Amino acid sequence: MRDLRRENRTAVLRRLYFDGPMSRFSLGPATGLSSGSVSNVVAELVAEGLVEEAGSVDSAGGRPRILLRVAPASGRMIGVDVGETRVRVELFDLTLTELARAERPLDPAAEEGERYDVGVVVGHIREGVAEVLRTAGVPAEALLGVGIGVPGIVEHPGDGGEGGAVVHGQTIGWDAVPLERLLREAVDLPAGVPFRIDNGAKTLGQAEMWFGAGRGAASAVVVLFGSGVGACVTSDPPSPGRALEWGHLKVRVRGRRCRCGAQGCLEAYAGASALLERWREAGGEPPAGADEETALAAMAAAAHPGEGGEPDPAALAVLAETAEYLGAGFADLINLFQPERILVGGWAGLLLGTRFLAAVEEHARAYALAYPAARVTLGMSALGPDAVTVGAAILPLADFFDRGGRREEPDPVEEAPAWAENVRERTAR
Repeated sequence: MRDLRRENRTAVLRRLYFDGPMSRFSLGPATGLSSGSVSNVVAELVAEGLVEEAGSVDSAGGRPRILLRVAPASGRMIGVDVGETRVRVELFDLTLTELARAERPLDPAAEEGERYDVGVVVGHIREGVAEVLRTAGVPAEALLGVGIGVPGIVEHPGDGGEGGAVVHGQTIGWDAVPLERLLREAVDLPAGVPFRIDNGAKTLGQAEMWFGAGRGAASAVVVLFGSGVGACVTSDPPSPGRALEWGHLKVRVRGRRCRCGAQGCLEAYAGASALLERWREAGGEPPAGADEETALAAMAAAAHPGEGGEPDPAALAVLAETAEYLGAGFADLINLFQPERILVGGWAGLLLGTRFLAAVEEHARAYALAYPAARVTLGMSALGPDAVTVGAAILPLADFFDRGGRREEPDPVEEAPAWAENVRERTAR
């Protein structure tokens, strides 16, 4: 009965969240619950402050129907993006309205191993969390959780690890970093506030499927195109999807050396960092001392200077070659997963824009099998460069919904069987 009630609460909360405001009458067919079950669940959620009235609509021949919605102030979440140039921390209410933001830059002049020093990153997150709570005047006890998007593979306790999420970020020098434990020790939050850590491309994918250009798609691949490249594939929009280390797909045998140490990875040709390096090798001149975002913007402007300008042939050639490499990588995604949509996000993807995507799409369709290629659409992310923080904040929000709108509680301490204590006593003699 407890599980059934939780599922009913989850169904009502999700429907109100994504499609509300709605009346009690509309919630019945939308959730598949009886009118009695809807009334009971709504009464509970209203009493707990999770749901509130939001006006009314006329009904056919009866009293006006009261509309209901999820109460924005009934919970707060923090989303963190451990990005390539900065650590961004944002505080949201339950409807993902931004309440406060803090950013801490990562040293662009440092080597990657030093730039992503674990102690520095943990310190930035600690300071950012404290700053956004202070700025918005929100007590830490109001948080449903802190979600964090990171580069690399994330091992969760259920994957065989212990003590919380562990990050394997080979390209940034993180070898089995126990990030959840380190954050729990460093960040001043109540023990009941959970940390949820996952791959940045996966959090981007979840944000796009819930609120962005992936909404309504039965299946999609969301590509994160930044200093490196990654992807998330989903075939069930409410689920978080699955992160893909797509950037380390091999596109050339004995090719360029990648940041991961292997040769011929897609990221070694198509990531923004590699793209700028290839422009320099071709004779291009990125602005001295500029960070990657500024340098890539300069490269795009050099390739397409606008009316009356003279294009830089080196920049044009490198961008054209990069489009073909990405197109081949997209073709692999199309052939493997046959998605309904492929969406491109990340700061580099958004900076290069639709003109670059059109060239990528032309190569993707040429390299992919005809049948799945004819059924996929390619487009840009709709949520902008901050989508990873939105997706990270969704991590604790999704857990909250799955628990039927109840806060996380510590696992109950179960007593050991009677025989265990007797055996311990005998072995201690």
